[in-house]
Amino acid sequence: MRFLAIDSATEFCSVALSVERDGEQLVYERGDELPRQHSQALLPFVNQVLQQADVTLASLDAIIVSQGPGSFTGVRIGASIAQGLAFSQNLPLVQVSTLAAMAQACWRLHGSERVAAAIDARMGEVYFGTYQVEAGLMHRVGPEVVSEPTKLAQVLSPKVMDCVAGQRVATCGTGWETYSQALLEVLGSKGATCTKTDVRLPHAVDMLTLGRHKFIAGEAIDAVDLSPNYLRNEVTWQKLPGR
Repeated sequence: MRFLAIDSATEFCSVALSVERDGEQLVYERGDELPRQHSQALLPFVNQVLQQADVTLASLDAIIVSQGPGSFTGVRIGASIAQGLAFSQNLPLVQVSTLAAMAQACWRLHGSERVAAAIDARMGEVYFGTYQVEAGLMHRVGPEVVSEPTKLAQVLSPKVMDCVAGQRVATCGTGWETYSQALLEVLGSKGATCTKTDVRLPHAVDMLTLGRHKFIAGEAIDAVDLSPNYLRNEVTWQKLPGR
């Protein structure tokens, strides 16, 4: 099976390609932190991994793309490019959450079983999601939300709070860099022990893992049905201090 994953929902822009050969899954990837340069970088990245793997776009089984949340502009760029590539070769699409991809990276890199992922959403808010691993795949616990960090406890579902209560929880994402104290207070109020990881931004490699599973489960969609998940309509791109 062959899958191409595309992500440009945050400052980090990446693509990854998986190709199955002789029973082995080979992965080719390109990525870089390129704020405001995603539209120029994505297609060259795609061409580079296809050339490295010596495969054509038409030979893919599906294209996996970030559905957000993240930068409105970034999500839209990735969705537009994935949709255009899919239309050109009549390929199906598989949508994967950026928050879920970061949680999957925590499992891949650190073996984290419970993850609280948060992306700085600007305007004093975070995109937040909680995940738990099952058979090597991260599954969402409760809905993903956008909220002011100090008000997060009011919008998280009881299922989420029960999941983290008294547990060790890995944290990831730029939201934890910007609002660590407020987020720690929310989870700490339930007795959770939070452990910071080095996972800051989503990567297409982890979208490959989640997207392949969704494809096999029959969750691919036609390109025309692509529907990004912005979580809110008021989104602006602002470069964070020091980036």
